[in-house]
Amino acid sequence: MARKFVIDCDPGIDRALALSLALFAPEIEVVAVTAVAGTVDAEQSTFNVQLVIEQTDAPRLPRVGAARHVEGVPLANGRLLHGNDGLGDCGYTTSKLHHQHPSDKLICDAIRSAPEETSILCLGPLTNIAAAFQRDPELPDLIHELIICGGTVCAPGTVAPTAEFNIFCDVASARKVLRTPLAITIVPLDVTRAVPFSIDFVERLPNAATRVGSFLRKITPHLFRSYHHHLGLEHVYLEAAVATIAALEPELFERQSWPVDVETAGELTLGQTVFDRRPRRYSPRESLVEVACSTDPEAVVRRVISGLQRAAS
Repeated sequence: MARKFVIDCDPGIDRALALSLALFAPEIEVVAVTAVAGTVDAEQSTFNVQLVIEQTDAPRLPRVGAARHVEGVPLANGRLLHGNDGLGDCGYTTSKLHHQHPSDKLICDAIRSAPEETSILCLGPLTNIAAAFQRDPELPDLIHELIICGGTVCAPGTVAPTAEFNIFCDVASARKVLRTPLAITIVPLDVTRAVPFSIDFVERLPNAATRVGSFLRKITPHLFRSYHHHLGLEHVYLEAAVATIAALEPELFERQSWPVDVETAGELTLGQTVFDRRPRRYSPRESLVEVACSTDPEAVVRRVISGLQRAAS
């Protein structure tokens, strides 16, 4: 039986690739996709989620949750690398959904519909998850697993020297979620940035004659151009896609169990994820989270490509 998932995301080219992977993966059933502000603002993120689902022509249409603007959130955005619309400024249009359901409510409804059977894959800031916990305090006990793409153990940050984008965007929500006792797996920059995708990745995407191939081949080159122009790199990092593979095939990743917290007041370290790697006697066992620490980069790249190829078959 396919495992049930809610995917919470803020597309973003890399999130669009990850969502394409998940929507066609036979291992899971994506029951809902909830938008969150992050790479782009709340309205654009909601639009992008709907657009990715429409353009890829997923075999099962999940419910779509609308992001909401939270004052002061996000503190950053990803438009520099992903374009003003988050999807490479390719000019896509789509009709706005008439009946939009708030993402946090939809998360609660999805978990309540299949308690202890549904996991959440978080590919953006944790705003919606914290709001869902506020809306339904019993919800954490009903989630099978929470998989978070975010944070950093030792790797340099992205949006700040010690902070990764998804955590930095909404530090208060990140702290609230990571302090909540439930089964949490974190896929940090240490792993996602160990998996570079070279320019030949574009040519290994599904054929442009297919619907998903046409869409991905239009948006993905923008990311390579942005990485080259702004970062001086000839490859890109697809953090969300790597985290999605960690959800689909956890056996590809080595893990450690550590407590974690988020710095919410540091002048220089705002958004830093602080993992306590001291001997266990210093750390209460109930606060441990699973942290993906290493993987086989070539195996992950192959799995991403094969998953996207499946989406076009």
